[in-house]
Amino acid sequence: MRAELSRVLGVQVERVRTTALSQLERAREGAPAPRAELVRRAAQRLADVAADAEGRARRPLPHLALHGLGDQLAVTGADVLAHGDPPALAAALEVVLELRRGL
Repeated sequence: MRAELSRVLGVQVERVRTTALSQLERAREGAPAPRAELVRRAAQRLADVAADAEGRARRPLPHLALHGLGDQLAVTGADVLAHGDPPALAAALEVVLELRRGL
């Protein structure tokens, strides 16, 4: 599970980092929100999973500029990879797969 999450997360992080900023500001047809908002939500959910796995309080992530979203996703995903147990890894994988479908 850890290897699968790492692989899927890496692909999505690279996808966000290489998406034009103008595209991040827009929603994909049929998507509920702009791509940037989907990335922010996914990063927050990953941060929450990591906090739960580490036994620490959940905290809201800062609202970064569009060009920082890939890094924010990478860092929150790395926290889950470093500290997550199998249920946390499974939850994080679902978050990243949901993001993939939304982008």
